[in-house]
Order: sequence, then C-alpha cells, then structure tokens
Amino acid sequence: MTTTNKPTIGFWMIAVIAFIWNLMGAYMYIIQKYKTESFESQYTSMQLEMIYSMPAWATAAFAIAVFGGVLGSVTLLMRKKIAASIYFLSLIGIIVQMIYNIFISAAIEVYGPGAIVMPIMVLVIGVFLYTYSKKSSIKGWLN
Repeated sequence: MTTTNKPTIGFWMIAVIAFIWNLMGAYMYIIQKYKTESFESQYTSMQLEMIYSMPAWATAAFAIAVFGGVLGSVTLLMRKKIAASIYFLSLIGIIVQMIYNIFISAAIEVYGPGAIVMPIMVLVIGVFLYTYSKKSSIKGWLN
C-alpha cells in the first residue's frame, strides 16, 4: 500500500484562513501603533487612553503574537516544520498580552465583560494553530 505525504484540502483551507486571520491581527497592530483615524474612530476617548497607555512589554507581546502568527502562517503555507515553533512563539505573545488585558489593565471596566471574549477567542485559535502545525508535521505534511 502506497502512502502519500500530500496535505489534504482541509490543511490548505486551514492554512489560508490562518494566514488571513493573522494578517487581520497584524493590520490591527499597525493601525493601533500609527494611531490612524480609522482605528481611533472605533473607540471612546477612555478606551483610547487605555490602549495608548499600554506598557512597552505588552505592546511587544502584541507584536510578537501577530507577526509571529503571520510568519507561522506563511511557513505553514510553505509546508515548513518551523511553523510549529513560530506558532509557539506567537502563542507566548498571545498569553502575555492576554494576561495584561484581562488581569492588569482596566479592560473589563472600560469595555465591560465582553472584553474577555476576543482574548479568549484569540487564545483558542493560537493554541489550535500551534497544535495543528505540530500534528501536520507528525503526519509528514511539513518538511
């Protein structure tokens, strides 16, 4: 019986969706960092004050999370084993940023209980992409 290491259509769908998802995160980082009008129009002055007072270490974690996610997605699309390691670094960035957003900042007071939904969703997707890339490597889909 002959086996193949060709990824399934599901692999490619997940890889493309992951790339788009992570590009959206990088876009959000960039418009936040450059304080664009489109970014600022989405928030109240109190929310913007909280966002712009984020400490450098939390901003760095945000950058590692999103740009690591983009790079992880690119390497996943290229079918490279390093995707799992890059997604792991991105996941660390997600966790550090989530700790800041939920436990240190006043996000829940400023945004309400809904402030916890997006960080949890980002964390779940980050864990999924890390474990999926590891499983893809085990299946021989990544070189």
